[in-house]
Amino acid sequence: MTYSLVTAPAAPPLSLADAKGHLRVTHNDEDAAITALIDTATAYLERDTGQALIDQRWRAHFDCVPCDRVLQFLKTPVRGIVAVTVYDRDGNPGILDGSDYFVNLVTRPARLRIADTVAAASFANGVEVDFDAGYGTAGTDVPDMLKRAILVLVAHWYEFRGVFDAADQPVSVPALYARLTRHFRQLAL
Repeated sequence: MTYSLVTAPAAPPLSLADAKGHLRVTHNDEDAAITALIDTATAYLERDTGQALIDQRWRAHFDCVPCDRVLQFLKTPVRGIVAVTVYDRDGNPGILDGSDYFVNLVTRPARLRIADTVAAASFANGVEVDFDAGYGTAGTDVPDMLKRAILVLVAHWYEFRGVFDAADQPVSVPALYARLTRHFRQLAL
C-alpha cells in the first residue's frame, strides 16, 4: 500500500515560542533555523511512527482487496473515512456507499472491511481510500509525549546547528526520543 497526502495540516504541532522556550532562546536571530527544525522533527516523527499529529487528509492506495476483505491503515489515528473507490477491470472507478463497508476506528491499526457483495479489484492501486487522520486541529490536541519527542529532536539538532545545517537533519536521534515514542509505534510481527 502507498499513501499520498491530500490535504496538509493547517498548523504545526508546536509553536516557535514553545520551541524557543524549551531551548531557552530569547532572541529572534535563529527563528528561521528553529522553525526549520520543528518542521523537520515533525516530519521525522510522523514518518517514523505513522502518526498524523494535526488533522490532515490522506489517500491510501491498495493493490487489491485481500481474501479477508479487510484493509488496515498504517497512518494513525484515523478519524474518519471520506471515500472508498474501487476500480473495475477496465479501470473505471466506483465510489462505494457507506453500507458497502464497515469501519473500525477503535482498533490500532484502524480497519475497513469491504462487504462481500462488492466486486474486488485485483490489480495495482485498485482500491483507494480517502481518510482523515490526526489528533485535532491544534497543537493542544496532540499527546504531550509526542510534542516532547519533537522538542527532544529540536533541542538535540539545535546543539549540532554549527556542524550540520537544519536541512541535513536528522544527523542523530537521542535515546529519549525512542522512549517517548515507543507506545505510539505500530508493532510489526
